[in-house]
Amino acid sequence: MNASHKYMTYQYTTDDYVRDHALLIILLTLFIAAIIISLLVRESRNRKRYSAEIEKSRNELADALKAAKEASHAKSTFLFNMSHDIRTPMNAILGFTELMEKHGEDPVRRSDYIGKIKSSGEFLLSLINNVLEMSRIESGKADLNEMPWSVEGFNDSIYSIFDEQMKAKGIEFIREIYVEHEYVYCDTLKLRELFLNILSNAYKYTPEGGKIRMVVRELPSDREGCAVLRTEISDTGIGISQEYLPHLFEEFSREHTTTESKIKGTGLGMAIVKRLVELMDGQIEVESELGKGTKFTVTIPHRIADKSVFLKEVATDVRLDEFSGKRILLAEDNDLNAEIAMELLKDAGFEIERAQDGTVCVDLLEQAEGGYYDLILMDIQMPNMNGYDATRTIRSFKDPEKANIPILAMTANAFEEDKREAYRCGMNGHLAKPINVRELMKELANILG
Repeated sequence: MNASHKYMTYQYTTDDYVRDHALLIILLTLFIAAIIISLLVRESRNRKRYSAEIEKSRNELADALKAAKEASHAKSTFLFNMSHDIRTPMNAILGFTELMEKHGEDPVRRSDYIGKIKSSGEFLLSLINNVLEMSRIESGKADLNEMPWSVEGFNDSIYSIFDEQMKAKGIEFIREIYVEHEYVYCDTLKLRELFLNILSNAYKYTPEGGKIRMVVRELPSDREGCAVLRTEISDTGIGISQEYLPHLFEEFSREHTTTESKIKGTGLGMAIVKRLVELMDGQIEVESELGKGTKFTVTIPHRIADKSVFLKEVATDVRLDEFSGKRILLAEDNDLNAEIAMELLKDAGFEIERAQDGTVCVDLLEQAEGGYYDLILMDIQMPNMNGYDATRTIRSFKDPEKANIPILAMTANAFEEDKREAYRCGMNGHLAKPINVRELMKELANILG
């Protein structure tokens, strides 16, 4: 064999072909297997993550459903209680009105029926006020309107409201005041509402022969110019069960219904108290035991006020003859409200003319001679032109005598922002409906005096 042909040619056999293809298939299989394993691992991780997320979502949905059910139950309970508590005074008002029609000639019965109708109406108004106050606080619209006030004077006003009631029920009502700073800034209306709610419950749930004690103490304050007042109101009443105590400040909550306890209420009073205390940056604590009584402790910080800026409330003695010949323009679209106001004002010696809405009010004033009307009583919510717009229009009159006529809001828009809006648009005062005759006459005397 020649040297040039020493290397033999390799023949690629069928066995080689099978072997190579088998190796390729194995490699492809391993590659695919690796991909599948990677996908399975990733899927497993995703499943775990998704499972955790699903479980979290399930728990959140369960919590939301539970909260929704509780809220629905609370609202249902509230509506049930409100339905009952509103119908009770309404039944009394309608019932005693019918009895007055039958026995109105008997002065003793008539006086008794009128007293009961008035009492039922006042309770009905308190229900409405409580619901509205709770709504305002929850919506964040409640704010403080602070002014200088006397701690002792404020305490006197609260005490005087319940003193006669306590005596009539045979309850010993004790009060004590230990303060260094007599004058502080506070929102007297909200503070009054807070303590009236607590004292009202103490009065209602303390039986004859019991004792109620109200003690005010000034605590040391680490804030300069600030006084911390702690008020303790304790009673020897029926007390509150330990099971119910944690729910005391919940909305619409009552340990016993009106039917069970025979005591009126909506279950909003204590919730309002708690929100008002928090609004004033204070704290409230309650201790109670069934059969032994209850003690509320309210601690609220106040800015210290100087006696020189103390705005003391002075009662105005109103003589009816001083209103004789004074002419009022009453802007009121509601016929019943207008009739009530006109009769009350006529009894006080006023001459009254009525405008059915803001537009008519503006027209009547514009057409009248200067000085013809002495004052305008202005409703707010009226058709065609509301009270705010009517006031702004009047204040823009060229005739200064007409443009500067006193305008007093007398409206069911009774919130603090309504009062501020009344002053912003140029009104001289603000009174809330239902009409308090004493407050109305006092305000009229202040403006017209």
